[in-house]
Amino acid sequence: MSPSLSQPVSVRYQRPNYLNVAYGLRSWLLTVDHKRIGLLYLMSITGAFMLGGAFAVAIRLELLTPEGDLFQSETYNKLFTMHGIVMLFFFLIPAVPGVLGNFLVPIMVGARDMAFPRLNLLSWYLYIAGASFTSWAVIDGGVDTGWTFYTPYSSSFSNGNVIATAIGIFILGFSSILTAINVIVTVHRMRAPGMHWFRLPLFVWAMYGTSLIQVLGTPILAITIILLAVERLLRVGIFDPAIGGDPLLFQHLFWFYSHPAVYIMVLPAMGVVSEIISTFSRKKIFGYKFIAGSSIAIAILGFLVWGHHMFVSGQSMYGALIFSILSYLVALPSAIKVFNWTATLHKGSVCLDTPMLYALGFIGFFLIGGLTGLFLAAVGLDVHVTDTYFVVAHFHYIMVGGTLMGYLGGLHYWWPKMTGRHYPEWLGKFAAFTIFVGFNLTFFPQFVLGYLGMPRRYHVYPEEFQVLNVLSTAGASVLGFGYLIPMSYLVVAPLRRDRERQPVERARPRVADLVAAAHRELRGAADRHQRPRRGAGEGTDRGQPPRARRRAWLASAPPPIGTTTRTSPITSTRWSSSGPRSSSGSGSSWPRR
Repeated sequence: MSPSLSQPVSVRYQRPNYLNVAYGLRSWLLTVDHKRIGLLYLMSITGAFMLGGAFAVAIRLELLTPEGDLFQSETYNKLFTMHGIVMLFFFLIPAVPGVLGNFLVPIMVGARDMAFPRLNLLSWYLYIAGASFTSWAVIDGGVDTGWTFYTPYSSSFSNGNVIATAIGIFILGFSSILTAINVIVTVHRMRAPGMHWFRLPLFVWAMYGTSLIQVLGTPILAITIILLAVERLLRVGIFDPAIGGDPLLFQHLFWFYSHPAVYIMVLPAMGVVSEIISTFSRKKIFGYKFIAGSSIAIAILGFLVWGHHMFVSGQSMYGALIFSILSYLVALPSAIKVFNWTATLHKGSVCLDTPMLYALGFIGFFLIGGLTGLFLAAVGLDVHVTDTYFVVAHFHYIMVGGTLMGYLGGLHYWWPKMTGRHYPEWLGKFAAFTIFVGFNLTFFPQFVLGYLGMPRRYHVYPEEFQVLNVLSTAGASVLGFGYLIPMSYLVVAPLRRDRERQPVERARPRVADLVAAAHRELRGAADRHQRPRRGAGEGTDRGQPPRARRRAWLASAPPPIGTTTRTSPITSTRWSSSGPRSSSGSGSSWPRR
């Protein structure tokens, strides 16, 4: 029976956004929208994370027993090599810049898109091409040189697919460079009027410093890979001493890139943590300019400390002393960040929601990794623990624990803004706690193993080390389970249908409002806790932190294809009780940040 005219008819209206503007596969594979490209990176690096995690599971299963009875030596060498290559080059380096950087940087600076949208899409295709070469190398037998590709073994003696793997990393380097160029040009040339440097969010500062490292350091890695291929294919003496080469030259070139690459991984995560700490402490960030400046200082000083990886290579004692001092010096900008985060938390009204738990976990992991890094910067101690599990634990706390906690915190922080859907808060907290416990159970025993003298990259070890290895493997089981939890509910969240109706289209906000809000209040918590509006505009802010209420970023969630279309100047960063103060000056003002 058809309804009468007097009966109300419920019409569901879905506001156009970057997710529903087109649904075909072609619309995604040929998109130049920075938000869609960010999601393409998200799907790609998630696959890389699962592959690298599978290699890690195999490694920990092998180390359950001291006899090495699960894999042969050659297979084990390939497992830890491919684990390192996949996790470092194809997950940790592109994770935050590729996903969160692509999605958020244009929005935060008030740009419609990246400076070079087509180059942005090309960077993702280059990532896929590099991953394809490396995947073929894995399927065709793998590579057994270690992720460092030390010569002359990699250039003269290895029977693995060194060239195919090197080509994959070489191509990936161009993807990294294009992403960095896009970020640098966007920040320099596409900021909205009035968005000067010290109105930029700290996440943008971190991305800018990271991009400088990528542009300056990645070409060195590319040159090193070319020289390695030339020696392996043409037998030109570059690194192999048997044909007139110098193996230490390779180490200098490799570590000149690879130590700054540590900051490519962790510096963007620091930017995420700066945003989260401020929001969930309900305070403005303490020492904004110092945190911003420390991001650039890390990018510069990171290029000066590569020599501490070579303390046992026979380098000059005076050279080792200089690199040791510089290694202590590079810890100062990182300490500035940690002290300023702590000062922000001090006397703040701290809200322990899921993103905040990940941010606090990042601080804990980074402190442990940073303090143990001071051990490795001391020449005397480094000689004792070099190439032991102490080094393995140290860089996992920094690069894996720190970067992953920042990445997961950022995903949870901005997930409702990215997808328009919420995740179960209790499950998010449980996952964060599980990951924190599992990570410490996995890697803290390895500090003890390394100090006692267990070398890394060996699958046969003395029986007295078995207890700690079993504990580490048990912790890896907990850690793997913890990682699977957010992967499951973040996939399900965008697919489930909310009981509440979709929000109704609002008047398009001015760019001044968008950017001013993005400057201070692009806080995922403000979106994480903001429920979709009901009916014709009747909204709710249940569960929202008090400081974020009604002052969230004004763009829709999910955002439209074009984030901004007008360039009204920003003349104030003061806040009103109902939102950021725009150039018209309406609303009561809050103190300048």
